[in-house]
Amino acid sequence: MLKIIDYKAGNAPSVLHAVGHLGFEAEFARNPDELGNASKIILPGVGSAGATMAALREAGLIKALGDAVLKKNIPFLGICVGMQILFEHSEEENADCLGWLKGRVVKFARSKVRVPQMGWNKVSLTETPINKTLEDYFYFVNSYYVTPKNESDIWGVSDYNGAFTAAVRKGNIYGTQFHIEKSGEAGLWLLRGFLLTD
Repeated sequence: MLKIIDYKAGNAPSVLHAVGHLGFEAEFARNPDELGNASKIILPGVGSAGATMAALREAGLIKALGDAVLKKNIPFLGICVGMQILFEHSEEENADCLGWLKGRVVKFARSKVRVPQMGWNKVSLTETPINKTLEDYFYFVNSYYVTPKNESDIWGVSDYNGAFTAAVRKGNIYGTQFHIEKSGEAGLWLLRGFLLTD
């Protein structure tokens, strides 16, 4: 069963709606027990890195997520802040994050661009098991972006007065800085690819 992590700072209902629109079933997971039968996991993100980590910690989900994704290799998709907290540390609230991927989360320079970035931006995605090489527009709302240590973890790039990482992938772990569930047909196509992956 696909599990969507539902926590205080998340955007779980919108993701559930998108999944249902594609004809798939999903359930919310709000505690470790509800992750027990997960076949795939989506971690939506709205809000800050610090608040997201605090909410996951309060719900007892951090170890359960690590066991499911890192030990059982269950396919995982992190969206927006749900992608950012995959890394080691975020400048936002000086937050220590999950550390599943090496790297940091930094803020866009306010002197160079409007912060937050809000709206549609072109993303170039490399081929993975869930998608062919793709270049299309996706919807962003972000003041921060990830800086992976390993270039091999970069799945997609975009440009906002300079190139930045817009999507990451390592093994069974996927992440999109853009809101895949609010990105029209391109987002739904990509989400469908994740839902169909083994």
